[in-house]
Amino acid sequence: MTNEEISEILAKPYAQQLLTGPEPARMAYVGLDGAPRVIPIGFWIEGERVVMATVPKAAKVAALRANPKVALTIDQAAFPPKVLLIRGTAEVELVKGIPDGYLTAGHKVMTDDQYGGWVTGVKALYDEMVRIMITPTWAKLLDFETTLPKAVEDLINDKQSNG
Repeated sequence: MTNEEISEILAKPYAQQLLTGPEPARMAYVGLDGAPRVIPIGFWIEGERVVMATVPKAAKVAALRANPKVALTIDQAAFPPKVLLIRGTAEVELVKGIPDGYLTAGHKVMTDDQYGGWVTGVKALYDEMVRIMITPTWAKLLDFETTLPKAVEDLINDKQSNG
């Protein structure tokens, strides 16, 4: 998939709604033991990258250094469902302090009353964090209005052809 095709998908209104909304990403990666993992994780957007931050000693950091291939799903539990699927490559970077995006991402899921206390706690806890930057290599938006999973499209086409 080309960068232009990825950019077109990520620019669609439903994709933007998912990328800026409160839902966490679900990131799939391969653990150091070779077994798959999926974790919910808060995120923010920097250009075309999906960015997260975590504790430097988190198991996912070592795993992503060893195998940077990831898959992300960001979805809404509504009808019709809206699902953004992204495959990509992760880069990890140790940073001093707390990335601004981490604080912004946290605010997406809490009230203003909760946010102040959370920021105070985060600033007291983290001297450094690891930024995980995902560069998309593939993307698909399923909105079940204009786009469907390929297998469902094929089934509909088969039924229309044979029916």
